[in-house]
Amino acid sequence: MKTRLTTFFVALVIAGGFTANAQISEECLTTGSIFVEAAKVKNYEAARAPFEKLQKDCPNYSLALYQYGERLLKADLKAASDAEKGAVAQKLIEFLKKREQYFPAKTPKGKNAAAQAQIMFDNKLGTPKAQFDAFQNAFNMDANSITSAKNIYTRFKLAVDLYKNGQQVQLQEVFDLYDDTQAKLNKEATALDSKLQKLVEKEESGTALSAKEKRRVKGYNTNLKAFGIFGGSTDGALGELGNCENLVPLYQKDFDSMKNDKEWIKKAAGRLASKDCTDTDLFKQMVENLHRLEPSAKSAKYLGILAGNRGDSAAEARYYQEAIDLETDPKERANAYYRLAEKARKSGSYGKARGLYNKALSEDPSYGIVYLRIAAMYAASANNCGQTTFDKRAVYWLAASTAQRAGRVSPSLAGTANKTAASYRALAPSTADVFTSGKAGQTIKIGCWIGSSVRVPNN
Repeated sequence: MKTRLTTFFVALVIAGGFTANAQISEECLTTGSIFVEAAKVKNYEAARAPFEKLQKDCPNYSLALYQYGERLLKADLKAASDAEKGAVAQKLIEFLKKREQYFPAKTPKGKNAAAQAQIMFDNKLGTPKAQFDAFQNAFNMDANSITSAKNIYTRFKLAVDLYKNGQQVQLQEVFDLYDDTQAKLNKEATALDSKLQKLVEKEESGTALSAKEKRRVKGYNTNLKAFGIFGGSTDGALGELGNCENLVPLYQKDFDSMKNDKEWIKKAAGRLASKDCTDTDLFKQMVENLHRLEPSAKSAKYLGILAGNRGDSAAEARYYQEAIDLETDPKERANAYYRLAEKARKSGSYGKARGLYNKALSEDPSYGIVYLRIAAMYAASANNCGQTTFDKRAVYWLAASTAQRAGRVSPSLAGTANKTAASYRALAPSTADVFTSGKAGQTIKIGCWIGSSVRVPNN
């Protein structure tokens, strides 16, 4: 009796996910305990028989059945021959559907559906259109629960390929999905970066991280690297489709019929502006029409762009400030602050520029290029912001860490950010310099307009 009670208790603790009113037999609990203990250590051969029995007789045993069962089936899929992969992949998809059937409250619908769509794509199940539709269904169902960089990217890649092959996806839809994909990648990467930065700052302050926190840092960095790769791949997939040569004709052909449609002009002018297609007659006509139809923050920003194109700096700054005052969308305010900051940076007003860049970041934390701009100003000021040669060169560490953040919050910039950070670190004091200085682990205060500090590496 004691043995039975112990088995029941262990199974209850391991399972931790029974359906609300289900009656789980002792036999199921015992089988489940055997399965979970074997699967936890990846002994899938020992886990296989109880796994099959649980699926057949106890599908509502525990969420653990589906968590560890998914790992078992993925291991099977990895080991399968090319001839077997399709059948194993389909089995995994059906298993994920069964999880949602028995544990709907603990199965994020969008994430689960996107995982199934990814399996279809990876294993060539169904047509590319069917795969794309499966992803669309997942995002329409519950986009917030989809956090995988691979899932986010694959949907867009399928859309581009379908368009190129003339299969029911229009160029406008590709552009819309591009915007949505980059926004989603940036959002998820920014959330990860925020978590990572807290731990980085904790360590830099001299507080040792726990083993658990070190594992988190490693995991965050790994995931952020993935966002960087897929962010760059998204730009690569769009390729030449996203240049002015394609965008201008796309909107030019519809301009006469849509020139009084405020929403159409806002979207079209916004995309032209985002791709630097502003020095065109079409953009000028759009902006003038938009301001005539509905003077707004957006039209003020575009008028600022036109003023900048013709070299009227005073009008440019005035329009951008008007756009900020009228705007309710944080990303649009961030964009206006960024343009004002760019003017200040180019004029050499670094302190003012950083203040404006930081305002842009406060509105949109995923605005990665801002970190690259601030880092560049730090690097340009290294010779002017330190008492000793060592302290001056230490500014490059600050420039490198700032540049690194650009790729973390904006994955499409990861490649550029990493290369830029590496170039700054090469200019910072070497390991030998640190040893000779005796400042390892110390914090150096940086003066002049920078007014910050940097911690000297221990090795």
